[in-house]
Parts: sequence; structure tokens; C-alpha cells
Amino acid sequence: MSLYLWINILSIAGPLLLSFDKKVHFYSHWKTLFPSILVIGSLFIAWDIYFTDIGVWGFNEEYLSGYYFFNLPIEECLFFFTIPYACVFIYEVVKAYFPNFKPVRFSYYFSLIFTVFCIVMSILYSGNWYTFVALLGAGILNWIVYFGFTPKWYSSFIVAFLITQIPFLIVNGILTGVATDHPVVWYNENEIIDFRILSIPIEDVFYNFFMLFSIVIVHEYLRSLWDIKTKNT
Repeated sequence: MSLYLWINILSIAGPLLLSFDKKVHFYSHWKTLFPSILVIGSLFIAWDIYFTDIGVWGFNEEYLSGYYFFNLPIEECLFFFTIPYACVFIYEVVKAYFPNFKPVRFSYYFSLIFTVFCIVMSILYSGNWYTFVALLGAGILNWIVYFGFTPKWYSSFIVAFLITQIPFLIVNGILTGVATDHPVVWYNENEIIDFRILSIPIEDVFYNFFMLFSIVIVHEYLRSLWDIKTKNT
């Protein structure tokens, strides 16, 4: 079994086993979570296919099974389903165990600084494909959702996102070469700032935010529709 496939399996194993926890009952969210992951994950896979095709990043066959979807290793496709599942699980745990923890002021300043940083950096590095798209996308989405709608669940998401950065450093660290002779995923140095956390390009943090935030937005929207439907029946 390939290293990348093992990373996918181990990333989802814990959250999957704990999905039936009585307090979180994460399994009850599957009806809105799975469609959210499928829709957003498919969009990010399409983005991944394009960036792989133009050489923004690529994959080391030494750590892959050899099966591909277009130009993507099958493990890379699974990544867009296993990682979101694990991260949204953490989000739902935060909501279930800390329902009254709403750092509103912190969320406001986080959102403001995050948005400004993303937009400024995307402009400064507009010549770098990965930097420009990941930061601009994350910044604009955050600006529209927080300052336009300020959803009640936003604080919980930010707390969960910060918590997920711990497993993120481990998983992405392995993928980008912190524990291997060669990286599983390599990046074109001309398309990134080349400021790294360990071996992880800083852009991955914002890419991760962009993807997870998008999934939670759809997840929460579908849940609100489900709740309305349930009340009317």
C-alpha cells in the first residue's frame, strides 16, 4: 500500500470510528456533509487537475499506487474527501462540546486581519499562480461570508480551523517531505512565495481554509434547509 494511501486512511480512521459518539453523533450530519464534500471536493479536484497540468505542482510516483484519475493519483482525489471529513468532524466536536464558547471579538479581528492579509498578498504575488488563487479565493470568500452575513457558526469554525492546523502540520509535513527522502507532493518554486512552515508552503494553509470554509458553508446551508423541512413535516 502506498504511503499517500496510508496517510488518507489514518487521517479518517479516528473521526470515522468516533462518528457515533453520543454527544457529537456525527453520523447524523452525513446527510448534509457528504453532498457538501462531494460538490466542493469535485471543484477542488478540477482545480488540482488544471494546476497539475500546467506544472504548478506534481507528485512523486515512488509514494503512489500508480492509479490515476486524469493526471491525479487516486490518493490525491481521496485526499479531498478524507481530510474534509476529519476536519468537519473537529468542527462539529467544537460545536457539541463548547456550545457557549463564542469568541466574537477574536473572530472579528481574525477575519479582518485574515481578509486584508490575503488580498494584499495575492496582489503583491499576483504572478505566482498558487499564491494568487489560494489567497485571493480564501480572502474574498471570508470577506463575503463574515462581513456580509456573519453566520452564528463562524466562531466555531475559526476555533476548529485553528485546531486542525496541528494535524495539518503532520499530514502536510509528511506529504511535502519532512519525513521522506523526497516529497510526495512537490511545488513549482516559481508559483509560490517559498515561505514554508517546516516543508509546507504557506499557501497550503490558505488553500486548506478556502476548501474547508467552502464545505462548511454548504454543509450549514443544507442543514438549515433540512431543519426547515423537518419543522414543516
